[in-house]
Amino acid sequence: MNKVHVKTGDEVVVINGKYRGKRGKVMQVAPSEGKVIVEGVNIVTKHVKPKKMGEEGGLIKAESALYADKVQLICPKCGKPTRVGHKINKDGKKVRVCKKPDCLAEF
Repeated sequence: MNKVHVKTGDEVVVINGKYRGKRGKVMQVAPSEGKVIVEGVNIVTKHVKPKKMGEEGGLIKAESALYADKVQLICPKCGKPTRVGHKINKDGKKVRVCKKPDCLAEF
C-alpha cells in the first residue's frame, strides 16, 4: 500500500511542470498510482461519444491526474507551501503539521 502526503479537499500548489505555481483543491487521490487530480490543473480535451439516442457527443475539457510529488500542500494558517510533518497531539491522535519554523500549525 502506497501513501500520499495529501488528502481530498486539501489546498495544494503545483511545484513543477506546465502548471507550475497554480493553486487548486485536491478533488481525488489515487494512492496505488501515486497520483492526484487537482481542480483547474492539467486540463485535457476528451472526445466524448454519445451513449444514448439523442445525447450529444463532442469535445469536453476535464482535469487529468498528475503525480502527487509534483504538488505541495499549502498551510491553512500561514498560507505558504510547506512540507508535511506528523506528530501525536494531546488527544493521542496523529496530526499533520506545518514544517515552517515560524508557523508549526496543526491541520
